[in-house]
Amino acid sequence: MLCRRLLSLLLGLALCATARGWAVEPESIALFNGKDLSGWTFYLEKPDAKMEDVWSVRDGVLVCKGDPMGYLATKDNYKNFKLIVEWRWAPGKEPGNSGVLLRITGKPMMLPKCVEAQLKSGDAGDIWAFQGFKVQGDAARSREVNHPTLGHLVGVSKKEGNEKPPGEWNKYEIHLQGDKLTLIVNGKPVNEGTGCDLVAGQIALQSEGGEIHFRTVSLVPLED
Repeated sequence: MLCRRLLSLLLGLALCATARGWAVEPESIALFNGKDLSGWTFYLEKPDAKMEDVWSVRDGVLVCKGDPMGYLATKDNYKNFKLIVEWRWAPGKEPGNSGVLLRITGKPMMLPKCVEAQLKSGDAGDIWAFQGFKVQGDAARSREVNHPTLGHLVGVSKKEGNEKPPGEWNKYEIHLQGDKLTLIVNGKPVNEGTGCDLVAGQIALQSEGGEIHFRTVSLVPLED
């Protein structure tokens, strides 16, 4: 009887919240299910390379070998969200480079049109934008690079680092809503960019030269 009364009370509160227009927190979406690569597609620079040549799941952890170069991308597009990514560099191996690519649109390539939350060891929290994607930030930390093969890049350096030593797990909280991107590393806000292109696009994890592990990739949709 007590359980029925409690259930009725909770249902009543939910209906009341809906009727009054109270905000209800959207449910988190597990982009990585801990079992396989369902919901993901990929791009690799070597045209004959297969997804499983680079990406695998071991004991609930998504493992990226780092070679050949490319990325693992969601099949669905997302515009406004809070993204949680937990990562570490392979224990006992030299840490390398990677990144979380956001709002990918256009032709698949090593650095597609998108904005990046950097994962390179020592640089996690930096922001980069590629192929004409727009972002701006604190003038003292803003950068522009004309790369001979990668083209024109713009970025915003992090305020300060907050990574754990290589081999230990880190947590990224990535908030992308409207034109504003906020990066939080292990609980500390480290960077912010504005003026981002207002488009829906894929989310991707880079293969960029170092073995990297992911155990959580989850998303909470946010309102426009």
